[in-house]
Amino acid sequence: MKITVDFEECLKDSPRFRATIEEVEGDVCELESKLDKLVKLCIGMIDAGKAYNAANKQFVNGIRELAQQSTRDEVIESSLTKFAESLQEMINYHTILFDQAQRSIKTQLQTFVKDDLRKFKEAKKQFDKVSEEKEAALIKNAQAPRNKQHEVEEATNILTATRKCFRHIVLDYVLQINVLQSKRRSEILKSMLSFMYAHLTFFHQGYDLFSELQPLMKLLGGQLDQLVVDAAKEKRDMEQKHSTIQQKDFSNDDTKLEYNVDADNGIAMEGYLFKRASNAFKTWNRRWFSIQNNQLVYQKKFKDNPTVVVEDLRLCTVKHCEDIERRFCFEVVSPTKSCMMQADSEKLRQAWIKAVQNSIATAFRDKNDDGEKLDRKSSTSTGSLDSGGEPKERSLKGESALQKVLAIPGNTCCCDCGQPDPRWASINLGITLCIQCSGIHRSLGVHFSKVRSLTLDTWEPELLKLMCELGNGVINQIYEARREELGARKPNPGDPRLEVEAYIKAKYVDRRFVRRPSDEELRTKVVSLSKQEKRLSSSSEHLPPRPPPPTPKLRPGSNVSGQSVKSADSGIQNSADGSREMLANTPSNNSLADAEAAESPPMAMPATLPPPSPCKEIVFYEPKEYSPGLQLYWASCARSLPDMAEALAHGAEVNWVNTEDDKRTPLIMAVQGGSLVTCEFLLQNAANVNQQDAQGRGPLHHATMLGHTGQVCLFLKRGANQNAADIDEKTPLSIAVDAANADIVTLLRLAKMNEEMREAEGPYSQSGDETYQDIFQDFTHMASNDPDKLNRYQQYDPQRP
Repeated sequence: MKITVDFEECLKDSPRFRATIEEVEGDVCELESKLDKLVKLCIGMIDAGKAYNAANKQFVNGIRELAQQSTRDEVIESSLTKFAESLQEMINYHTILFDQAQRSIKTQLQTFVKDDLRKFKEAKKQFDKVSEEKEAALIKNAQAPRNKQHEVEEATNILTATRKCFRHIVLDYVLQINVLQSKRRSEILKSMLSFMYAHLTFFHQGYDLFSELQPLMKLLGGQLDQLVVDAAKEKRDMEQKHSTIQQKDFSNDDTKLEYNVDADNGIAMEGYLFKRASNAFKTWNRRWFSIQNNQLVYQKKFKDNPTVVVEDLRLCTVKHCEDIERRFCFEVVSPTKSCMMQADSEKLRQAWIKAVQNSIATAFRDKNDDGEKLDRKSSTSTGSLDSGGEPKERSLKGESALQKVLAIPGNTCCCDCGQPDPRWASINLGITLCIQCSGIHRSLGVHFSKVRSLTLDTWEPELLKLMCELGNGVINQIYEARREELGARKPNPGDPRLEVEAYIKAKYVDRRFVRRPSDEELRTKVVSLSKQEKRLSSSSEHLPPRPPPPTPKLRPGSNVSGQSVKSADSGIQNSADGSREMLANTPSNNSLADAEAAESPPMAMPATLPPPSPCKEIVFYEPKEYSPGLQLYWASCARSLPDMAEALAHGAEVNWVNTEDDKRTPLIMAVQGGSLVTCEFLLQNAANVNQQDAQGRGPLHHATMLGHTGQVCLFLKRGANQNAADIDEKTPLSIAVDAANADIVTLLRLAKMNEEMREAEGPYSQSGDETYQDIFQDFTHMASNDPDKLNRYQQYDPQRP
């Protein structure tokens, strides 16, 4: 079994990493023993073969002598001479066979053992040594008394140096492990395959015996070249990743911990802490702590069963501890006991305290029944859970979102058990749920269902619109299409949780009740969607042009980077060339006011702009194969969310690549279709916002080229890389500047400045500048509720001078 070690995991030095290292070291030790044994056996076989050849040569010489003595009998002489020649040829074949064994088994495997395994052992020694030094430095740093500053500084400096050394050595060690694991397969297979081909040549008279094995050998021979190529490529990739990670700034290692309530493995946060024992000596021990399933637990080794510190986080509190000798201490107090813990730094202590507070708030929210209302503003621990702090003016929350979603037919009852008046929703499926089913959906993991409260959480306009586009009726027609046919009973309100959980897993995880389409049905569906897309494109191209409405204004007194930001409308009043020059010369860290202050001769704008022309005409070609991925591809362009949900239920990959159409993805086709909701649906289902097509263009590039301001706003909020360049070295900003699209330039500039501000403020900064939040919220609201106001610019034309 091929065992690889993750570079990111090794930097945590977690029990998982240690367990993997132990497994790798045992595997390599066993491999070395087996290879040494094989080489020794090969040497014995070669020596015995040489002795056999020597005796065989004497036998052949005896036959020749007998043939020479029988010159009077021509038959005997000719026969014995031919036999001697044949046997001599067999001796030559034996010699070639043993020479090949010498080269392929003994020499090659000995080289692999002496070179690669020796490097592994040397790396292991260095790793073991630096691990001990790091452990000693951590203990010394933890034991340094706060009142002796020189000892604190000395311990801190030693710990910093040791950590830096540990990072370099552990990365080198992991690289050596992964390279060895990648190389061992090709080395062993290449050696043995060469030896077996020597046997095939030698046993030419036993061809029938080897004919059954030959196809396998030929297959391995054909695969060997690819294995060597793959091993070399994998080695290059790992070396590149190793180099990239090594170049990162790890000066703030203790800030890497983050609280994630929706983590796939259920662990919201984990890391090392010192724990004070409850015995009389009050000893301190370093343990691996984690927050999972609303509990605080710790373990010494990865295979140990976790020890529960707090059974239910709702019943505990957390506080700083400044009245003891050790630094960075905090205490988690429950009604029955308390636990004193120590972090490695002040930042880590604050991170853990905040994580415990957030876990307490999350536990209350998850366990809260339908009728309860939590005042999220009154608790400091819940403030960070809201997407934007206090609810903004246009973000829907509470009864407003609930009324809109429940107005969709079928949404007034839980999608899975039929419980009336649901208060929860799965945002990537677009369904409403009761509290029991929502808990089961949350346990499935966010890759299956993302649960959100209809009354407690804040709802963005595009997300609310997505919920209104789908609904329980649409989803159940897909995920329960064969339920009655299979005789499966749908749960009722009040049924045991285990029965409901089994049904939900069968429905969404196993997709047992989904009706799989035939090839002809799938072909008909794809062709229909492609024609539907053409009708939509045709109708949109003949819409009458609209006059440009005003751009959303910034609030008076708001500023970015210390300067007041003006409206981007003034950029439209200049000529296209003047706008391009003005925007292109504006540095990314300056405010838009500097750009708009650039003087250029005014030019009157026409009352209307010509209708947009598509970047590339979308043409349907008969594909080589019809698949759910192709259905998702065309459904995304045709803006049909039910067909998109059906394709995902049939197993479509959300990041499916159409190799026959410039390697475009469904998300890029959703951009081409012009629908903000289809983009939101794909993103909620884990679409890659930065996946590029054959031209090197991601969704942000295409949205910018088409002038889809609402989509640009959405992709920036979801982490799109605005610095990515296509094969023409064009970034989204340069495209927007060339098209003189002031709205998109404004969004890209503000997103860039907000990112720079957050980096300057550190990892514990809030969501960014308030002006940035207000502007993005204005664009989000406009894109969802009044998109016509944003359709006022020409699309990007790469041929335009």
